[in-house]
Amino acid sequence: MRKKYLFYPALLLILCWTLFPIYWALRTSLLNDADITSQPIKYFPNPASINNYLHLLGFHEQTSIWQSFSRALSNSLITCLLATIIVVIISVVSGYVFARLEFHGKNMIFFMILITMALPAYTVLIPLYKIMISLELVDTQRGITLIYVSAFVPLSIWVMRNYFKTIPKELDEAAMVDGASKLRALWTILPLTLPGVITAAILTFLNAWSQFLIPLVFAPSETKPLTVLITEFNGRYTMEYGMITAAGMLTMIPPILIVLFLNRYLINGLMSAAVKE
Repeated sequence: MRKKYLFYPALLLILCWTLFPIYWALRTSLLNDADITSQPIKYFPNPASINNYLHLLGFHEQTSIWQSFSRALSNSLITCLLATIIVVIISVVSGYVFARLEFHGKNMIFFMILITMALPAYTVLIPLYKIMISLELVDTQRGITLIYVSAFVPLSIWVMRNYFKTIPKELDEAAMVDGASKLRALWTILPLTLPGVITAAILTFLNAWSQFLIPLVFAPSETKPLTVLITEFNGRYTMEYGMITAAGMLTMIPPILIVLFLNRYLINGLMSAAVKE
């Protein structure tokens, strides 16, 4: 009983710690510039205004803001979706190979793939930048997509490899007894791995969507995503708090929708992928 009384206050504290910054950003986005910096502090947006959102979405005369916002939104969607599709394809095939096939050095190769997740991005930033310059991929959607794929495919391979291990090998063997190749056997059991595939896709998309350092360095102008665009509302002498928070709230919509509608697949996939061998 004592644990029960401690659980709910702790849960409430965690919720407040997590949700209060989001509420404060929403509150700031609904205030005009004068009310944001006024004293005493307004803890509720009264009066509330959606002018910041109207500016961003092009309903006011400042069309240049909408053009920049729409281009950044397009860049974010294209690079994240492309990276997600490519990562899922690679991780499904690689996960099946590491889970089902036996070959020399399999465990070492798998370990080397996983160890790349422990490398901080800034440790390879300079050599990677030189490589991207030599390939003429700086400030291109192809370049950003390539970096996202190389950064997030190890985690997805781990998820899919462990998920394939939860599926009985007899299903593969039955398909191959009927004359199916290994690729055909993979295609046969692929529907059973749907939670794992969705989990890999969600993790890749969310990680790519939230990136800031990588696109800041490799896509600073034409192909910059929303996360980089938001910082441009911070001028040298002014700080447009309302525009920054409004853009931030709009940027949060895709991840929130994904988590709300696909969270059961994410939980199921992660739980299954975490089983011990």
